[in-house]
Amino acid sequence: MKVPCEIILWHLLPSIRKEFTKCLIDDYDLNQKQVAELLGITPAAVCQYISAKRGYFEITDDEILKEMKKSTDVIFHNGSESIVEETCRVCNIIKSKGIIEKIEEEFIQDTRNRGRKYENTL
Repeated sequence: MKVPCEIILWHLLPSIRKEFTKCLIDDYDLNQKQVAELLGITPAAVCQYISAKRGYFEITDDEILKEMKKSTDVIFHNGSESIVEETCRVCNIIKSKGIIEKIEEEFIQDTRNRGRKYENTL
């Protein structure tokens, strides 16, 4: 069994960043370099989020996606100083829905089925 913070770090945080990246590009017409600067990540990381090489858990819950769009708006308008607060806010919403346990179950299942492509959704 993994510690919840480890699951968040390795599995959930990349998916949150991926959604922030997608929203900033799609909704605010930013380029990859601008997104990288705003989120405090590298342009290569942005590219990997876009191509689904990072953040392989798809967030499909409508309430979570709505809250992520709100967070992206705050980040866009307030700058990088709001990233920590907004990331934690979204993470807390996800945790309150019991999704950390779902990620852990899918991680354990995937470990048993090594080589299977990730097709996980939240």
